[in-house]
Amino acid sequence: MAKKDKGASDTKVWSAFSLIAALGAATVAKKAINTSWKAATRKQPPENPADPDVDLREAVAWAIVSGAFVGLARMLAQRRAASYYARSTGHLPASLQRDNDRV
Repeated sequence: MAKKDKGASDTKVWSAFSLIAALGAATVAKKAINTSWKAATRKQPPENPADPDVDLREAVAWAIVSGAFVGLARMLAQRRAASYYARSTGHLPASLQRDNDRV
């Protein structure tokens, strides 16, 4: 296999691995946020914060909490996936390498 073909294959593997990690993290984070929201507010989380019937403060709080938590969970999952990928292949995915480290 040529070096260029191997790079394309590595990119596809990393893309799939990264996507699975991000989706899994987002799913777990969403469940945790919903449970925490119910415990903290004793109410169901807003199904659609853009709905004008949802109180603006509640919609803003939900957007901030859910966005930050899901974003953090995705980033942590992708970092773990990148670490596992690096241990398995001996190098980071090309998209995560610094410019001077790219092969």
